[in-house]
Amino acid sequence: MSGADGRGGVRFGVLLPTFDPLHSGETPDVVERARQAEQLGFDGGWVGDHLWGHAPWIDATVALSAAAAVTERLTLGFSVMLLGLRPPAWTAKQIQSIYALSGGRLVLGVGVGGEYPEEFEAAGVAVTQRGRRVDETLSVLPDLLLGRRVDYDGETVSVHSSPLAPALPRLPRILIGGRGEAALRRTVRFGDGWLPMWLSPDALLERSAQLRELAAAGGRREPSITLLILVHVDEDPERSRREAAEHLDGQYRLPLHVVERWAALGPRDHVAEKLQSYLDVGVTELILMTLGRAPLVQYERLAEVCALLQKTPAGAGARGT
Repeated sequence: MSGADGRGGVRFGVLLPTFDPLHSGETPDVVERARQAEQLGFDGGWVGDHLWGHAPWIDATVALSAAAAVTERLTLGFSVMLLGLRPPAWTAKQIQSIYALSGGRLVLGVGVGGEYPEEFEAAGVAVTQRGRRVDETLSVLPDLLLGRRVDYDGETVSVHSSPLAPALPRLPRILIGGRGEAALRRTVRFGDGWLPMWLSPDALLERSAQLRELAAAGGRREPSITLLILVHVDEDPERSRREAAEHLDGQYRLPLHVVERWAALGPRDHVAEKLQSYLDVGVTELILMTLGRAPLVQYERLAEVCALLQKTPAGAGARGT
């Protein structure tokens, strides 16, 4: 989808259904949905990463490996990998493996998590150390991925690793998740791009200006902005809200009203307008998390929505310039 109709570098991806939000007992159909996302022309297929949650969840590294085996063009990404839950050397080995299986189509989104303290307890990691663990892991991960020996003793992680293989020929694009100032600073220090969610266009515009200032002060290139947004397309607005509410309750135990102002729900034109408002403030990549019982139907409807957006001249209605 990217690059068509004058829409330059904007990319559209979908969050693959690796979870069972309605507790149906069925295995999430991540493999078939990855195939269909590619066939429909989406640029990326992304997965969330949790050890524990309110709904059953397929492991992110396994899901991306499966998606890599049945796709040829689709970029595959973590949105986001919770580095703080994982030993750095094992993490590097998993990333190297997915990179190799996918032919280099991997994007590494990382984040600190913390909304589920239970998964940190299960991993034997103090949830209060998650931010520091992510920073320390990011400081050694490039050398691990590129096949260099690492000897590191930090405050929260210790790594003594001989070169890991297959070493990557180059680092994957690294996106840093989160909404606050710590995430912005981490993005400038370690990332190629910023990956927030649950922000209004105005708030995103304000924080992207802060991100730009931090990058300039650090002599770094301005990071790109990728946004994950909840979506459900249905010409019946109330039905759309009901399906979204059911999904959010089953997956997150989260009432719809808490996040509805940041979601794109309802008729196609309304969803397109909402997504356009984010493109207008500098988002260059959208990760669309479909809600409801029928992911494929949503993919098909969203492909139509994205085609509408691609016909809008780049920068139309831009604010803050």
